Amino acid sequence: MKQEIYISLDIETDGPIPGVYSMLSLGAAAFDHTGAEISTWYANFDLLPGAEQHPDTMKFWRDNQSYYDITRVDTHAPDLAMMDFTKWVQSLPGAPVAVAAPAGFDFTFVYWYLVKFTGNSVLSFSCVDMKTLAMSLLNKPYKQSTKRNYPKHWFAADLPHTHHALDDAREQGHLFMNMLKDLRNDI
Repeated sequence: MKQEIYISLDIETDGPIPGVYSMLSLGAAAFDHTGAEISTWYANFDLLPGAEQHPDTMKFWRDNQSYYDITRVDTHAPDLAMMDFTKWVQSLPGAPVAVAAPAGFDFTFVYWYLVKFTGNSVLSFSCVDMKTLAMSLLNKPYKQSTKRNYPKHWFAADLPHTHHALDDAREQGHLFMNMLKDLRNDI
């Protein structure tokens, strides 16, 4: 059986659900079973034809215009970008396992875009939700299993959360791998 490759996903969007709103960018960082970052992938996307922009989401972007501007540089047609993403996942040296925080948001967009634009999901139909894993590791209720309650050793000090999908996928991936070490009692 192939070793699992953990693919940390992060997206930026202009609304809360795929199809009605667009995924602006997708960043992915792949980690092997030892926790080593082995590859990354990133793309900004053209907006979906006829899609809307949610007022609450767009207020965030107006308040953080420079972050939004990054998502509009060198955009790609969603079908071509998702085909390229699929090839990237298939090139990884193991069995892909998607990881996201929260999985219910990020993975929903990635899954929808994969099925819509490639016909299937190279990541299957499941994703590890980091908040659920944190709930288990911290032995706290789900609503209290937030980053402010995570132990410091889970964070990579040199990887800030920037709202750039690749930066955030890398930061989140290192966080996940440290959580996984605790789960395996490897520390």
